[in-house]
Amino acid sequence: MDSSAASTHGKPGRGSKAGAVLRVTSGNFLEQFDFFLFGFYATYISKVFFPASSEFASLMLTFAVFGAGFLMRPLGAIVLGAYIDKVGRRKGLIVTLAIMASGTILIACVPGYQTIGFLAPLLVLVGRLLQGFSAGAELGGVSVYLAEMAMPGRKGFYTAWQSASQQIAIAVAATLGYCLNEWLSVEEIGAWGWRIPFFIGCLIVPFIFFLRRSLQETDEFKARVHHPSAGEVLRTMLENWKTVIAGMLLVAMTTTTFYLITVYTPTFGRSVLHLSTADSLIVTLCVGLSNFFWLPIGGALSDRIGRRRIMVVITLLAICTAYPALSWLAAAPSFGRMLIVLLWFSFFFGMYNGAMVAALTEVMPANIRVAGFSLAFSLATAVFGGFTPAISTYLIQLTGDKAAPGYWLTFAAICGLYATFTLYRNAPQAAKAAGAAPLARRTPIR
Repeated sequence: MDSSAASTHGKPGRGSKAGAVLRVTSGNFLEQFDFFLFGFYATYISKVFFPASSEFASLMLTFAVFGAGFLMRPLGAIVLGAYIDKVGRRKGLIVTLAIMASGTILIACVPGYQTIGFLAPLLVLVGRLLQGFSAGAELGGVSVYLAEMAMPGRKGFYTAWQSASQQIAIAVAATLGYCLNEWLSVEEIGAWGWRIPFFIGCLIVPFIFFLRRSLQETDEFKARVHHPSAGEVLRTMLENWKTVIAGMLLVAMTTTTFYLITVYTPTFGRSVLHLSTADSLIVTLCVGLSNFFWLPIGGALSDRIGRRRIMVVITLLAICTAYPALSWLAAAPSFGRMLIVLLWFSFFFGMYNGAMVAALTEVMPANIRVAGFSLAFSLATAVFGGFTPAISTYLIQLTGDKAAPGYWLTFAAICGLYATFTLYRNAPQAAKAAGAAPLARRTPIR
């Protein structure tokens, strides 16, 4: 039997599972590639689309538009998440990819403010809102697909590849940025060079569509007799609002850390620490590779010793070291210190997220698994992660302390610690609601 047949009849083999992981996570690659580009080229985008009286005001407008995309995520989580829970993972993920691609193409092609005036920033905002709407259900759809196709006892390892695929995007985007910085002048990058990576993202879209069209629906979804309507999904989410809010706080730690060490890093290194663009890009590339290394380790380890243990240890480490580490960096900024600090934060992100994604799929009721997961993740990204660059910029401006983003990361870690204890206080009941074996039985909680 060939691998495609195996994925339809009986248990898929290792080869077919690896192919399914590649096909389903390809959209995550595109999403994070585009999101990272917007954050990295924020300085150039601010001058092209958001000219203002000062560099600070212009940059804040740009980061506000960047964050606005995250405000659309909860709406996308509810609308598209309910759609995916009804029609299936495969069809839903093709729809999210189409919406995401539309936003990317729009941002890449919009003329600057000097050409079309106020219409320019408005169209960029529309592109960001489209990206945010699609991303609201993309992460949840991919994570649930990976959880439902995972072999018994390896859910943490499989779901970790949702985020691991994004780290490849970060590495590719950072490499492209480094090459452009070497080949073009600052003026050329500011005028038109920053658009090149966005156009490359547009060229990737057809290939990802080709990969996703060959996805098989998960056996777990096909086995369900009843697929809830959008109204039923919404009612069930309202009944489980405490789980959704606790899930949001659980995600706060991972989404804040992620956007701090990836999207905000180039701006932080260049504008705050006054390091070179090349230094910031090399650090970002190393962070992406480090994230890719730690994520599957965190997921696999959580399969063996339990999700809660890992999340508690990592949040406590973050609470104790986030601000001191950034203070040490700010006291004497250098490439070496920035690399050390951000690799330390990368360890936080990879280990915590590797355990957290699987945990979040387990506590959500099965019939709203995509919508519930997506809403919790989207709320956290909207409230915490998406505005991390803007909040970090504001905190530094307000306090005059270059290490001020450490306060924000510490607060997010406290939220993650609280949510971990809250969700796992009644872990067996939560797992039962999710239609799974008790967490205490499958992943030891000690």
